[in-house]
Amino acid sequence: MKTWHCPVPPPFSEKVVLAHGEGGKAMRRFIREHISSKLALGSAMDDSAILNLPQKQLAMTTDSFVVSPLFFPGGNIGSLAVHGTVNDLAVAGAQPIAISLALILEEGLEISLLENVLESLRNAAEACNVTICTGDTKVVQRGAVDKLFINTTGVGCLQTKFALSSANVRAGDELIVSGPIGQHGMAVLCAREDLKLVPTPISDSAPLHQECSALLLGLGANLRCMRDATRGGISAVLHEWAMDAQLSMQIDESRIPVSAEVRGACELLGLDPLYVANEGTMLIAVARDHSVRALEVLRQLNPATKAAIIGQVVPALSAPVVIRRLHGALIPVDEPQGAPLPRIC
Repeated sequence: MKTWHCPVPPPFSEKVVLAHGEGGKAMRRFIREHISSKLALGSAMDDSAILNLPQKQLAMTTDSFVVSPLFFPGGNIGSLAVHGTVNDLAVAGAQPIAISLALILEEGLEISLLENVLESLRNAAEACNVTICTGDTKVVQRGAVDKLFINTTGVGCLQTKFALSSANVRAGDELIVSGPIGQHGMAVLCAREDLKLVPTPISDSAPLHQECSALLLGLGANLRCMRDATRGGISAVLHEWAMDAQLSMQIDESRIPVSAEVRGACELLGLDPLYVANEGTMLIAVARDHSVRALEVLRQLNPATKAAIIGQVVPALSAPVVIRRLHGALIPVDEPQGAPLPRIC
């Protein structure tokens, strides 16, 4: 049986309807009352933003966020969208300055839920000192999306004249992780499946731009590259670096920081933290003998940081990534073939 949808919003509707995305009066009112006002965007609704920037090189990134559930311990899709965009710019050596925001809303979405997401998104943007400068809103029929998807584009000014790239990695370089791994993926999974684990894993969703700027300033060209270890975890990043540099990455399990709650959840569910996503933790490669300085820089920002040296870059082995397990054996780390935890960002 065909389901009919009313395109016109009833007065004082508390849910998203198709008319809210159709470009007319209902859409303008919806954006003005429930989006622009929450994000402090002002009254202008132009299709493009004009950015008055100094004559510098720009970095640009784009990302889409489809995390399920929308809210999880440590964050939600709104703060996650800002943090994910900011971090993609930051690890490239750029200072984030502006973000575009596109919302794809499912008909029937509670407006109060949307406003909660947008309030969190606005707070995250203000904390990162980035401007939400332009955007778009679409509404689709029930079932076409799962409540709310967000797309962003971020722009930033490069802060360095040397390129941060995995192509710069050399044998002997040292590998650092900026904090405990696997936090975000396990937090989302436990929330999605309503796992009553105690203590509950908390997402590490957070901006990394201050850490990245400090590392650039403190290490200069001795900073080879940085990468936020999102989908596929640190294993995916290490494999990508090994392929790009035509070298191998050797890590030590005993040095890798993993919180007790993440370790316990992974053991219970048969998962390896190496493959679990992060949203506020990055992998860093630095020149030989500069890892201690990198840790000092990170600890100046956060004395409680759990950043750790976890391994080094070595000449190419039979496997691109190897790990020394707790029992002492050096074994290959398989490259992630798919997503053990879909829709984590």
